[in-house]
Amino acid sequence: MASNVIVVDTHVLLWWAFDPDKLSVEALRLVDEMERHGGFASAISIWELGVKVKRRKLELPISIEELAGRIERGGVLQLLPVDTRIWLRSLSLAWEHPDPADRVIVATALMLGVPLLTKDTTIHAFQEITCVW
Repeated sequence: MASNVIVVDTHVLLWWAFDPDKLSVEALRLVDEMERHGGFASAISIWELGVKVKRRKLELPISIEELAGRIERGGVLQLLPVDTRIWLRSLSLAWEHPDPADRVIVATALMLGVPLLTKDTTIHAFQEITCVW
């Protein structure tokens, strides 16, 4: 896999779509590369955003269905399904972090052998994953 390919965390996906000013200078550079060469997001990020919308912890300017459709049609990010291999990899992580979405996103990046673009300091502290921000 090319070294410039990345997996984006849920908040990066959200900020890339609606509020790029929240991205760091390095994140903006990587997103620019991603827009040229492609990247990945776990489909669990769509679920995570949808749960936050449903619980009224997040408002989006478009529906979660429309966001997912735009990402799928956009050709920049490939939304990867959470399959059995990723679930099992998330279970095998030597990491006490309880958030299933974070575990799945980390497992996805590890399975692909690419860095994870995230601001999340808890994920950055996990030694098994290469994170960039």
